[in-house]
Amino acid sequence: MVKENKTIVQKQIKLPLAKAVEISIKSLKIRLGRSMITTASIIFAISFLMAIFTSNSLNLILIKYGKPELRIILEESIKEIKVQQLWLIVLSLLICVIGIINSMLMVVTERYKEIGTMKCLGALNKFVVELFILESTFQGLFGSIVGVVLGVISITLINLINNGWLIIKYYPWSQIVMYSFISILTGVFLSVIGAIYPAYVAAKMVPADALRTEI
Repeated sequence: MVKENKTIVQKQIKLPLAKAVEISIKSLKIRLGRSMITTASIIFAISFLMAIFTSNSLNLILIKYGKPELRIILEESIKEIKVQQLWLIVLSLLICVIGIINSMLMVVTERYKEIGTMKCLGALNKFVVELFILESTFQGLFGSIVGVVLGVISITLINLINNGWLIIKYYPWSQIVMYSFISILTGVFLSVIGAIYPAYVAAKMVPADALRTEI
């Protein structure tokens, strides 16, 4: 029995990371509709996060260089607004993670036979995990970049309409760039976190059971 197990282990295929990346990209293209659902949840969450970051940065500009009456209003309300924003951010990011987990679990269900076939051909559990983590990472990266762009543009335009060219004159480029990187990293991190459980489920799948399953 021990010898048999050793033989099975030796026959398992250790594919390079580059191959996992290639398969992940192909899978995202094939399941574009499903991928866009996951990506959309990331876009909405990160655009909201970046909109708040941008709004806070521009409010500081208005407090420093804006009209006196506007400064008073912003200074009085900024603490209360920040508390509300914190809760909204936490809630939106939590919904985003739940959406990713749900979507990835549906992908696992749809790909029972594909995963079973790969494992029958000798793919390691690690390789299956890598596939799902990579797919989620690509979606997170793309969704976060789009979300950052939408968040910055929308809030900048609103402030430009309401407060004029003062916003452009003192635009906080360094802060916006810093918050953009933070938002992108947050989106990718949430995507990876959301993919861990579905990836574990896929990796622990019994090949024979997966091949017998009718979806």
